[in-house]
Amino acid sequence: METTTIPTRRVPLFSLYVANTISATGDTLMLLAIPWFVLQTTGSIAQTGLTAFVEASAVTLSALLGSAAVDRIGLRRAAIISDLASGLSILLIPLLYGLGMLPFWGFLALVFLAGMVSTPGSTARGALIPDLAALAQARMERVTSLTDGLSRVSRFLGAPLAGVLIGVMGTSNLLYIDALSFAISGILIWAAIPHNVTRASPAEGTAAAASRSGVRGYLGDIRAGASFIRRDPVLLSIIATVMVTNLLDGGMGSVLAPAYIKQLFGSPVVLGAMFAAFGGAAFLGTLVFGTIGHRLPRRLTLATSFTIVGGPRYFTLALIPLAPVLVVAHAIAGFCVGPINPLIDTVAFERIPTQLRARVFGVVTAGAMMGTPLGALLSGWLGSQVGLRPALLAFGAVYLVATLSLFVNPALRQMERKPATAEEAAPEALPATSR
Repeated sequence: METTTIPTRRVPLFSLYVANTISATGDTLMLLAIPWFVLQTTGSIAQTGLTAFVEASAVTLSALLGSAAVDRIGLRRAAIISDLASGLSILLIPLLYGLGMLPFWGFLALVFLAGMVSTPGSTARGALIPDLAALAQARMERVTSLTDGLSRVSRFLGAPLAGVLIGVMGTSNLLYIDALSFAISGILIWAAIPHNVTRASPAEGTAAAASRSGVRGYLGDIRAGASFIRRDPVLLSIIATVMVTNLLDGGMGSVLAPAYIKQLFGSPVVLGAMFAAFGGAAFLGTLVFGTIGHRLPRRLTLATSFTIVGGPRYFTLALIPLAPVLVVAHAIAGFCVGPINPLIDTVAFERIPTQLRARVFGVVTAGAMMGTPLGALLSGWLGSQVGLRPALLAFGAVYLVATLSLFVNPALRQMERKPATAEEAAPEALPATSR
């Protein structure tokens, strides 16, 4: 019997890499521009924390509620619509500010809107990765490593660029660039990723959507994703840990670090250099993991990396506030963070069935981000009440305890087992679709 060879198609995967890199660079610009804009215009740490709370709340809510919509719309189409809507919502911030028509409550509303419409696109692009990796015939550890690595490079490039551009053109004008990055990302996905990239057939998708029509069906889709995670101890344990660490990192990145650096140095350049060192070293870490990650013990790698990344970075910022030391400390932490996201993504892709992928990833994102709004709000309150340095020390101590728990969590022993297919990992009590 004659066999045929399926040609390798790498262009769609590479196009997704480029789209993600452009979008992530714009996100990094906004990550620095938004808190600096609030600090410059209000001088309030509490209002900076409130802004971060609103943005993170939108991301969490959208990840939870938007995942079912991504399944129904389709991964490719959802990514395109989300990117274009995100660009428009961000564009309105500098446009209305320049016209003198942007009160603080209006600014918060646009920040919330941007978070709501951008998250489904991130979910869709993430859910596309296994199919594009299969199309390119690439090893999953390497695909997830390069995906995360390019995101780190975006921070490496975007962070110092943001620090320079804020001083040259102002924070409001910087947001125009961010809006443009989303538009370019959406156009690239439209042009380079084929319509039939997902493994599920259009007929199956249409039938499933019809069987889940209405509000009850929509909520049932969300419950299906949540039920899968609740029955999977590996994913549940990882999400619980990441929820705590994201709470702390959200407060540090959006409030404590910008306010502390502004207080000590009066310039965003040092902050940009710290973020750049973290992102650049993280890219190197992902390259190393992409090369040897499939040979490493997963649980030990995750626990060790997470522990080095967390507490020491906070303690250094609080106790040794010297610019060169801070940059080096963030570079070390960045290299160690390299394996974390690729490892988590690889485990998730192995365990989540294709037909549940967008819904489960939406719930995963929502769960991981659930603590971020609280972290932003808590850091603003704590920093204004007890001071920035004590707040950093407290956050660092909690981070250290959370990451050390990974060494002794028995559920994570299952990380070492690789199911033959994601469908084999699905809990038997969970139906493929909710009706």
